Amino acid sequence: MKRFDAGRFDAFLESATDVVTLPLCPEIRLRVATDLSTLWKAQERWFECVGLAPPYWGIPWPGGQALARFLLDNPSVIRGRSVLDLGSGSGLCAIAAAKGGGVVHAADTDPGACSAIAMNAVLNAVEVTVSREDPMGEPSQWEVVLAADLWYERFMASRVTSWLKYVCQQQTCVLLGDLGRAYFPRSGPVEIGRYRIHGLSAVEQNGVTEACAWRWVTAVVSPPLATQA
Repeated sequence: MKRFDAGRFDAFLESATDVVTLPLCPEIRLRVATDLSTLWKAQERWFECVGLAPPYWGIPWPGGQALARFLLDNPSVIRGRSVLDLGSGSGLCAIAAAKGGGVVHAADTDPGACSAIAMNAVLNAVEVTVSREDPMGEPSQWEVVLAADLWYERFMASRVTSWLKYVCQQQTCVLLGDLGRAYFPRSGPVEIGRYRIHGLSAVEQNGVTEACAWRWVTAVVSPPLATQA
């Protein structure tokens, strides 16, 4: 696609995906594909273009399902608060946050993902503001930041981790979803929920996948002791 055509892309999305209810999050309906490889090939055929970006927005990734489940079970974490879903993909976590009463902004630099997020938000009758702007590198404008399944590649993982650590130090609540991949940070995130996912999560493992929700906790630094006169 030399130039993104939202109308044509929406037609492709409706043709290549099915509306399903997720096993771990039955409250949410998404347009998803059977597997990433098949969807990717279908995308290249539809647009008659080789080398398009992988359609990560078309798969319900395990970390996203885990974080979405946590949000659905704990709506007080986001109710009435401004929320950013970073690298939103399908919009799964953004939708879960909106269902919990958050004021939600979903950001993804892939225009296809932005179309998928908008369509999935309508499916679930929730309001989500969608943006292609990359918020990383800027101070946090949100009270809560969500990030799921963004630690699969070294450079991206490093950039995401650095920014999340930065906004956490600004007293932003940072919630993550991940399997515990190789590039996932080993210090800072604390596990807050562990979930076994069947069926649609089998994008990385066959059968049952286990994924976690995490909260980034900053180290508490004690103030220096006063010097006695």
